Amino acid sequence: MTTERQTRAETIRGAEEVRDALATALERAGLRLPSLRLDPSTYADANPRPLIELGRCSPPLARELAALIDRGAAR
Repeated sequence: MTTERQTRAETIRGAEEVRDALATALERAGLRLPSLRLDPSTYADANPRPLIELGRCSPPLARELAALIDRGAAR
């Protein structure tokens, strides 16, 4: 594997690790974003710039997420 391919693979792997860490943190808080994923169009290029897509969720879940963020911001 060339250095360029290694760097590309490491970039994508790093983004996957961050996505997984976010999913784990949300699960610990009792929340699950069902559409949480990497946006494939952002890493299809030779120079990937992956973005984590939070996806869609129900209004009750969005309300819980907002409350969780508010509690964290109030600290």
